Amino acid sequence: QVQLVESGGGLVQAGGSLRLSCAASGRTFSWYALGWFRQPPGKEREIVAAINWSGESTYYADSVKGRFTISRDNAKNTVYLQMNSLKPEDTAVYYCAADLARTIVPVRRLSDYDYWGQGTQVTVSS
Repeated sequence: QVQLVESGGGLVQAGGSLRLSCAASGRTFSWYALGWFRQPPGKEREIVAAINWSGESTYYADSVKGRFTISRDNAKNTVYLQMNSLKPEDTAVYYCAADLARTIVPVRRLSDYDYWGQGTQVTVSS
């Protein structure tokens, strides 16, 4: 069983920054592929960024490329999402997710993830 707990969401003005954290349980955290997803109001959940087990390979959705950075600290069992130059369209509930398969490439597909956090709200005002 893996538990994921997100933190760091909140209200920020357009152009501002936030850093989301996701703390995970589990002794084999360093094997997990990890991802950040978001679900805007009235829309489907979508991938934001993903990182492979070693942290050496990452993936970003086009909408956040150049503004968001995903990283992981395996010693702290934590994955981060640094969000800069935030826009009102980034408003959503953000979720972290873990895929227990030790993949070389980042996992992009929502259905491949095994565990999910409860989500944290990010609101960007214009």
